[in-house]
Amino acid sequence: MRWALVKVALAVTAMVVVAFAVPLGLVVKELARDRAYSNAERQAATIGPVLAITTDRGQLERAVASAETGSGGRIGVHVPAGGKNDSPVEIGTRRAPQADVAAAAKLGRASISPVPGGSSLLQPTAVASGIAVVEVFVPDAALTNGVTTSWLVLAGVGLALVIGSVAVADRLGTRMVRPAQRLAGAAHDLGKGKLGVRVLEDGPKELRSAASAFNAMADQVVQLLANERELAADLSHRLRTPLTVLRLNTASLGDSPAADQTRSAVEQLEREVDQIIRTAREQKAQNQQAVAVAGCDAAEVIRERMAFWSALAEDEGRTVRIAGADRPVRLPVARPDLAAALDAMLGNVFRHTPEGTAFAVDVHNAEEAVIVLVSDAGPGIDDPDAALRRGHGGGGDGSTGLGLDIVRRLAESTGGDVRIGRSVYGGTEVRVWLALDGGSAPHGGRRGRRLRRTLRARGRSALRNRT
Repeated sequence: MRWALVKVALAVTAMVVVAFAVPLGLVVKELARDRAYSNAERQAATIGPVLAITTDRGQLERAVASAETGSGGRIGVHVPAGGKNDSPVEIGTRRAPQADVAAAAKLGRASISPVPGGSSLLQPTAVASGIAVVEVFVPDAALTNGVTTSWLVLAGVGLALVIGSVAVADRLGTRMVRPAQRLAGAAHDLGKGKLGVRVLEDGPKELRSAASAFNAMADQVVQLLANERELAADLSHRLRTPLTVLRLNTASLGDSPAADQTRSAVEQLEREVDQIIRTAREQKAQNQQAVAVAGCDAAEVIRERMAFWSALAEDEGRTVRIAGADRPVRLPVARPDLAAALDAMLGNVFRHTPEGTAFAVDVHNAEEAVIVLVSDAGPGIDDPDAALRRGHGGGGDGSTGLGLDIVRRLAESTGGDVRIGRSVYGGTEVRVWLALDGGSAPHGGRRGRRLRRTLRARGRSALRNRT
């Protein structure tokens, strides 16, 4: 998929670059040509006023020498003879053929004559003796001045656009491929019997929908298997009563070979029923463990527990805010454990802050971790580090005194941790990092700083809205 996106981006960008760069290159070339001939016309125009006044060779030579390129031998003046005994006046170097000069004088308009090494602009000018022609030589270098540089710039811009489009397409492809690869891997694991596998719901909307459907399907499979094994265990228990009756009845059959065979068959049947019951119980325990490993939707748990605590908050006049719990956030922890950790943190808010104190719960789903923040506008904690150390707070059983042991154990079970700091409300902020896939909490990296800035920005926005 990534390579397909890269090829599409490469083809589209290449066509766009060709469609724009080629015409631009031709326009640049034409502009350089027009600029060169415009300069030649301007230089010829500087000789025109002198010709209108006089055709004296000396004055014309001084006018040509004072022109911009006159000293370089690029300007020539061809003045026709004034009478029968006069001869034509030739100033400078004539490069254009005599026929072209005569044609320009006859037509009375400027023309261009190809000459070795460039072109000559022939500009006719009326004088007393007839039509004089001012010839300005334009070398090939002037016709292409700056064209090569412009083409190189256009080529560099086009190449940069192509490389940039490929990089963007590859990045977009990665965002699409990773969730698809995780979904495919989870499907393979589920096919191998790993019932606890679940997929993180991220990426494009369609892949999030597919991941949600896969998780729902996996939950349904686990539930169906549990029901099936429960039914097997139930049926096995129901067989115990008739088997007991059979075993008691075989005692009255005597000692004949047929009676011994019947008793042996009943005993074997009892053993098989016991084995079915034990197997069903073991598989039921495995199903329960798989459900716990599969994790839970943190957003759903947060909404559920906040609905519970909101009633008490309303009675005490507390303002409650929830952010980030409007979309599924899959966590690799059991639902009861997450609910207990949330209850511990929210219980601290109600126990250690006065009535009317506002509090908030934020959840942020990053690529490598899920961050849950519980912040309040209370008096805060004087020594946050000590509050997290065991034995602090007056508990003689090694507790922190704030009920955070369960929160810390939950975070550390995923490879994350717990931090206590100052919230944007001015009170306490308990930040719980729940790492995904056993990763570490990114406190010191750029992603961690970016997540903290995002969450604090949410809090400041909510605080402004509240005030």
